[in-house]
Amino acid sequence: KDERTYLSECLQSANWLVKSLDQRARTILKVATELVRQQDAFLAHGVQHLKPLNLRIIAEEVSIHESTVSRVTSNKYMATPRGVFELKYFFTSAISSAGGDDHSSEAVRQRIRELIDDETPAKILSDDKLVELLRASGIDIARRTVAKYREAIGIPSSVQRRRLKKLRA
Repeated sequence: KDERTYLSECLQSANWLVKSLDQRARTILKVATELVRQQDAFLAHGVQHLKPLNLRIIAEEVSIHESTVSRVTSNKYMATPRGVFELKYFFTSAISSAGGDDHSSEAVRQRIRELIDDETPAKILSDDKLVELLRASGIDIARRTVAKYREAIGIPSSVQRRRLKKLRA
């Protein structure tokens, strides 16, 4: 009788574990599917099309709590045609634009990177000039934010870039 009770408890624990793992897999799949749906333009066209997105939007779409979405996306990765990304990468803050459309902070970082990559040694772009160029393309951003993003992606200041490019020339 004791052995039967022990085996029954083990079976019950195993069934609970299998159900829990199945539910976890279904939750991850639901969240990942919604992320792909929300960020389809990014997957098709690149980082400049990454939309601003927060946990609440995904939580509402898949009918789960925001904290669950946060846990589900932590330390999980997705292989896409554009490479492997952590699920948290798809959640970015919004930067407003003149046209009313919001831009993803990651897309703005990419645009800053492109502008600096295209600069010539004779015409190094200052943060103020980057702000002007971004505003001309409809991205309303402060100089300090440009500096913060530039530093975050490891690009030196205009003075440092000018020195580096003179050394290389």
